[in-house]
Amino acid sequence: MAYLYETHLHTVHSSACGVSRGRDYIRRYIDAGFSGIIVTDHFFRGNTAINRRLPWREWVNQFCRAYEETREAGERLGLDVFFGWEETFDGCDDYLVYGLDKAWLMEHPESRGWSRGEQYRNVKQYGGCVVQAHPFRQRYYISCIHLSTGCVDAVEAANAGNDNQSYDGLAKRYADQLNLPVTAGSDIHDVEQFDWGDIFGVYLDKKMETTADYVRAITEKNIAGLRIPEGRCDYSGNEIVSLPVDIRDQRDRSTGQGLRVFFEKGAARPHDTYGNL
Repeated sequence: MAYLYETHLHTVHSSACGVSRGRDYIRRYIDAGFSGIIVTDHFFRGNTAINRRLPWREWVNQFCRAYEETREAGERLGLDVFFGWEETFDGCDDYLVYGLDKAWLMEHPESRGWSRGEQYRNVKQYGGCVVQAHPFRQRYYISCIHLSTGCVDAVEAANAGNDNQSYDGLAKRYADQLNLPVTAGSDIHDVEQFDWGDIFGVYLDKKMETTADYVRAITEKNIAGLRIPEGRCDYSGNEIVSLPVDIRDQRDRSTGQGLRVFFEKGAARPHDTYGNL
């Protein structure tokens, strides 16, 4: 038996771009056959709906409220709800963080100012993992594609919010080049997406009890499958990348490597040396 999970979900309370309340999603995911969802609202430097001028503990309390209310609704109706977040760097690249909780956030106000490398090393130190979300997305507000080759555990290769599925094909090739596992998420902001768009997810062989189970599935490469349309992540070789591409190493430094060379030869330095930093 496989268990299906939503890995990328936003709420109106904590994400400025969110439309629906967390509790409004519950019944729709149950009806769609999901075992659970992970609430991943936009974090401090992303499109957060929480006032950044608040004292840190109050900011965290307000940020986590949407997850807590969603979890309570899930408990009433029979859907497991888990906690994560999505952080943004330079207004361009986004990372899904799993495996840490509200209590951890309370004790780590420095997390709001981390570099990509600092985020990765600290999340790993405390038992979490980092997944680069929709790495090849190209939109008007994105000035550069940053590929964080040494600071991620997996790549979101299929994102239902991408308006061009070639972005998913490129993301899958990116992950394959780094020998990283791939995930899929709906990047849902509005419950109406069930009516007019695709709902993506990740299959696991075992039921999740905590987000630590999802972290293990990623880091041990035990993702059982993806719920995506057939061919969604196929790479055609004709994808157009119109934005500058900045490929970064384990120290979050630009390598100067071009995308064509990266796809031919791999990252400038191996991914698995983060522990030597």
